Amino acid sequence: MSPRLAAWAVLALVLTFLIGPFVIIILAGLSAGNSLAFPPQGISLQWYLKVFTIESFQASFGMSMFLAVFGTLAALGLGIPAAYGLNRYKVPGAETVRLVVSAPIIVPGIIVGLGLLRYLVIPTGIGITLALFLAHTALILPYAVRVVSASIENLRTDIEEAAVLLGCTRFGAFRKVVLPNIRGGVLAAFILGFVTSFNQVPVSLFLSGPGVRTLPVDMIAYMEINYDPSVAALSALLAFMSVAIVFAAEKFLGFSKYV
Repeated sequence: MSPRLAAWAVLALVLTFLIGPFVIIILAGLSAGNSLAFPPQGISLQWYLKVFTIESFQASFGMSMFLAVFGTLAALGLGIPAAYGLNRYKVPGAETVRLVVSAPIIVPGIIVGLGLLRYLVIPTGIGITLALFLAHTALILPYAVRVVSASIENLRTDIEEAAVLLGCTRFGAFRKVVLPNIRGGVLAAFILGFVTSFNQVPVSLFLSGPGVRTLPVDMIAYMEINYDPSVAALSALLAFMSVAIVFAAEKFLGFSKYV
């Protein structure tokens, strides 16, 4: 086999490995049968339409959207000043701080979820919604710090210094000079945090409770009782949503420059 054919064969295998599961899920959701199966038993859109009528999915989708949007905003509110301080000032133990901030994505999610349940939720008795919000904010914070840091590192310091020399305060220079120039990185961090939070499972699984679930956890619970193709249809819709968000971010923001 020629090197060219070998390269094409390897590429085909890689694409099959990456795209194959999505194709199976999409086709399984199109099944006309009453049970989850592949190949599908006929073709029908009934399960794609049914997911919009399941009340538990509607409630958990709203919870996931709330956590993804406001958890990401809270993480950015903490992460932007942290990234600025770590890049612009000589912070004692800066590398240790970076490591600690990165801990939620280094430590396995199951350990993080169990730790939060045992040492935060149970001792304090806080509500499930607040616990999920704090957990998702902590999980997104490392992405916010890293992505925004990449933008700040590429911003020349003399631009900010010029604003200060012209009479602007440090905060004013940050607000009028730094933020407008790193908005692409901030938006990229928001999108990455949103997708990460929305698709988060291990931590949410430990912290969910009666009547309060994120959509991925609710899908797992649904499959314990029902084994119809609606979960496959919903999974396909969520995959399309995630791909569309990342594609739009790459097209309009140059997403790959920040991650």
